[in-house]
Amino acid sequence: MDTNLAVGSRVDHAHFGKGVIVDTALEFYIIWFKSQQGTKSISKDYPDLKTIAAAEGQATSDTITIADIEQALHNILDQRLHDTQMVPIGPRWRRGNMILKPGDPTLQSKEIPIETFFHKIVMVRDRLRVMEQKINAHKVLEDDEKVELQQYITAVYGSLTTFNVLFKETHHQFKGMSGKD
Repeated sequence: MDTNLAVGSRVDHAHFGKGVIVDTALEFYIIWFKSQQGTKSISKDYPDLKTIAAAEGQATSDTITIADIEQALHNILDQRLHDTQMVPIGPRWRRGNMILKPGDPTLQSKEIPIETFFHKIVMVRDRLRVMEQKINAHKVLEDDEKVELQQYITAVYGSLTTFNVLFKETHHQFKGMSGKD
């Protein structure tokens, strides 16, 4: 194995299969393997790494590589998926309480601050959005399977439209299926 391959060189690994060198370091290559849908660090002197096609250029890590871009995207998505957007509650509901009163008068009622309940509703909405994104980005699901799962999520949104009255701004509200095309 050539221990001085440049970024872009195509290689074949005994276990991971074919890959492309996306970055180099002093003692190892960072290689993107299709079979892994990601990168692995492989020692430059690994005996079972075969060169398929050596790229022209120097083996340097001074340029921005696919691995750098993948890591940046991963960091951004990870940060965004865990961010919760501040969603304002309608002013008339601030400092209000929701009372759950059982039909049986011998049982005690439960009082919950509306803002606490509203926060839970917003968390459900945000997690549904993440689920939508994960379904749409899923590498194994077929398009018809994605559409079917998406329809369930849309139906859940429709079931939650009852709580739209709590939102201050309409663009934050739940939207279900409509009869319009």
